[in-house]
Order: sequence, then C-alpha cells, then structure tokens
Amino acid sequence: MKILVVGGGGREHAIARALARNEETELFSVMAKKNPGIAALARGIKLCRETDISGITRYARECSAEYAFIGPEAPLEAGIVDQLEALDIRCVGPTQAAARIETDKAFCRDMMELHNIDGCPKYRVFHDRADAISFIHDYEGDLAIKPIGLTGGKGVRIMGEQVDRSGAVAYVKSLAGGVVLEERLIGEEFTLQAFVDGNHIIPMPLVQDHKRAYEGDLGPNTGGMGSYSMPDHMLPFVSGADYKKALAIMRATVAALERTGHPYRGILYGQFMNTARGPKVIEFNARFGDPEAMNVLSLLSSDLSDIVVRIAEGSLSVTNVTFEQNATVCKYIVPAGYPDSPHPGDPVTLRSTDRALVYYANIAENEGNLSTLTSRTLAFVGIGPTLEDAERIAEQAASGVGGNVRYRRDIGTRALLEQRINHMKELR
Repeated sequence: MKILVVGGGGREHAIARALARNEETELFSVMAKKNPGIAALARGIKLCRETDISGITRYARECSAEYAFIGPEAPLEAGIVDQLEALDIRCVGPTQAAARIETDKAFCRDMMELHNIDGCPKYRVFHDRADAISFIHDYEGDLAIKPIGLTGGKGVRIMGEQVDRSGAVAYVKSLAGGVVLEERLIGEEFTLQAFVDGNHIIPMPLVQDHKRAYEGDLGPNTGGMGSYSMPDHMLPFVSGADYKKALAIMRATVAALERTGHPYRGILYGQFMNTARGPKVIEFNARFGDPEAMNVLSLLSSDLSDIVVRIAEGSLSVTNVTFEQNATVCKYIVPAGYPDSPHPGDPVTLRSTDRALVYYANIAENEGNLSTLTSRTLAFVGIGPTLEDAERIAEQAASGVGGNVRYRRDIGTRALLEQRINHMKELR
C-alpha cells in the first residue's frame, strides 16, 4: 500500500513513523523543507510548498499513491483533498468545504449556532473593521479576538489579559480580514482528537497542550511548546460528564456537516475550555494537533495504515483503534528568540535520548550536522506507566540537547498539573 504524507513538521514525522510500523506500507512525502526524520522513513520525497496543489497531485500520480494523509491545515484550505480524490486517491483529511470548521472561524460559529450544537460561546462576527472597533469600545468585560482565517495557532488575542482595550483596537486595525469577537472563556483547556470516517467517530486519549512560550504559562502564544497525557487517557480536571459532553459536541458537529452535504473524513481536533459550566469549544481543527499528535500516535498500538483504509471505506469501529495504557510527555526544543524573533542556523547536538522518542520538526541537516531554522526544532516524547515516569524520560532527553535553544522544563510536571486541578476546583 502506497501512502503519501503531506507536511514536514513534528506532527507529520509522528504520522510517518506510525504508518511505517506496517512493513507493507510504502511511504512517500511532500514537504516544504526536508525533515530528516521523515526522509529516513520514506521511499521518496518531494520538496515543494504544501499549498502547491498541482505539484503535489503530480507527485502523487508519479509515485502511484493510493492514499494520502494530510498533516497541516494550509493544504486543506487550498483544496488538496478535493484534487487528490478526483484522481481516486483517498485521503485522511476533509474536503475544502468541510475543512472550513478550522479555516473559517465565522463559518464554524455560525454552523454551531444554526444547528444548536452545544458548547458555543457568545460571539459576534465582523467583516467591517469600524463595527468591530465600536463593539470593543462598548463591551464590558474580557474578549477573545480571533481573525477569521488561519493564523498558525498564534492569532488569538485576549482583551483583559494580553492586551488592554486600546491594544485590542490596534490589533483589529492590523488585521487584513474579518474578525470574530467572543466572550473570554475561563477554565482549563484540553484537547480531544478523533478519527472520523464520515459517520463513525473514534476518540483518542485526552491531551493538554501548553501554548505559552515560557515556563509558568508566561509569554506570547506559540504553535505549542509541549503537551502531556495520562495513563487512563483522561485528565484529572475533566470529569466523566465533561468528557461525554465534549464527545457529543464533536459527534453533533460531524452530523451537521453531513446534513449540509459535506461529510467529514479525517482527523477532528476539538480544543475545549472546561469551564464552571462544562466544556466550551475554543476551536475545531481539521487535522492532528502539533504537538498533540505526538502524544497519541506514540501510544497507538493498532495499525495506522489499516485505520487509513477504514476511514476511506467508511468502515471504522472502536475495535480498529487501540492505545497503550501509558502516560506521555512531549517537550519541544525551540530556537533562541522563538516565537517573535527566532534565530536560525545555530548548531544543535543530541546527546543521550534515553528511552525518549525523537520527532524532528523545523530542523536542517547537512552531512549529519543539525541546525535550527525559524520554528520549533524537534520534540522528545517520554512514555511511562505514570506521568512522573514519562516526564523524567522527556526531561532527560530535552536537557541533553546542546545549542542556542531552549524548552519548557515545567511541562508534564506534577506541580503544574496540580495547579490545573486546583484551578478547576476553585471554578466549581
């Protein structure tokens, strides 16, 4: 079976590694920059922009790909699935229309409201900048300011935490397109990802990501500095009722897309805020999270290649998807200055990684020598029977990296988890 993986980051390295466990799977890859981890697994690679739809489809035909696994959101927005499936190449990834649940925040909120899907915060959509600014001036309380289009996980500003009212107005003025203004949600974030074949939704272990650049959840938002999951696949600040509600919201979302003529196939990512009133939807993503993909795919004990086929056939069931009962901790290494002014070209050396899994992301390799580029460099995933075991493995590997890089030492620690638990208790 020939599978084309589109994308070249840590998420796609995790996808490729999971697919490569099946010895009968032949991997091919399209990525903007060469990922040394993916290149070592793939039979063939093509370097091109991940939104170069004609280049990708041409390469898919050249390598006789039967299936494609789409990693990032940008090619989904550009319609890569529609074009590949027109060539009878089945995809793990939604069509351009279905992917709008991520690529168009206004569409997502309006769909939730139209179909009475639970978990939608109070919101307003503005296509006129002056109207949005007037609303901000009149609004009492905190606001989440979200550009309608894609922002790489870095576009949200919180009026009342990150910026004041004048800063919020300045941010709206800087945006090229429309904006969604939402009530600020207070609580603890968690991620629920699921495999979806159009009708069936098979959930994965819960994960909590850490967006802020610095320890103690300080600094600007990033694409994600690391994440963790627990051995029971739950999170201690998410109750059974919270989990059921979040999963029901995702099922209702898939059903709504089906009713509107856009069946959803691929990975559905639900980013939730667990509030005093239960889970609210921060956003949906139409693909795996990065770094959350590394947590769940490192635990996947069933055959991802088989899951790909079943998603394409619409025959996915819970018996096809199993995960190890272990905890995971993922710690991202990033270049100095990330995210605002990352410094590229600095040498990176790896010492003993112990038992940690290594996932390459935005990193250059030249004759065996590694160096930083301008985004997250590489990630280490520790796996163990307890959170402490997994964190110890990830920390030992991350602390052994040499170079002008840094990482968050607090991710996956018991102290940080206790803060989450206590915060949720205070809210409830």
